[in-house]
Amino acid sequence: MTPESSEKKGGQHDPFAEGHSVHAFSNPIDFLNSKMDASPAVLMTDMRMPKMNGIELQAALLELGKTMPTIFISGESTVAQSVTAMKQGAFEFLTKPFTQKNLLAAVKRGIEIAIQARKSSALALQQEGLLALLSPRELEVFWLLTRGFNNNEIVREMGISLPTAKQHKSQVLRKLDVNSISELIEISTGAPTPPRG
Repeated sequence: MTPESSEKKGGQHDPFAEGHSVHAFSNPIDFLNSKMDASPAVLMTDMRMPKMNGIELQAALLELGKTMPTIFISGESTVAQSVTAMKQGAFEFLTKPFTQKNLLAAVKRGIEIAIQARKSSALALQQEGLLALLSPRELEVFWLLTRGFNNNEIVREMGISLPTAKQHKSQVLRKLDVNSISELIEISTGAPTPPRG
């Protein structure tokens, strides 16, 4: 979104030429009120716009629980604005005037970031679903195993007997349908990690 977004659909900086679907909004409020849920997607926005600036737009999206790779198009921006924008999901700043080549390269990179984020999110949900199969005690054993604890160390850490520790470990492996600790570690990658006591 830029102050001229309603006029840019046919302009030289239109990513349509590369097969991308472009949705232009005249101001940030219209965008926030839209039902846009296409994915993967990249947000292109000016730093200065009517009703809401780019930083405020990013913050509003985060409040709605939405994240989107963001390209800022700006003639000027302060260091503080740039730092805040990067923390909130911006990955590229294009200074006016910019070339179509630079814009298309930024859009391509943004789409790749969005695709990877979607894959990571799907994987995390899958992992969370697998871990939901475990009882609280089994889940505790799961995390200890991924941290390299052996049976005796699990006994000391949890204050349980060796047969009980072995039983929990056996149940973890069975429920998650794995045969090795390395497979457990693979499942744990990206999964919500509990705080260590």
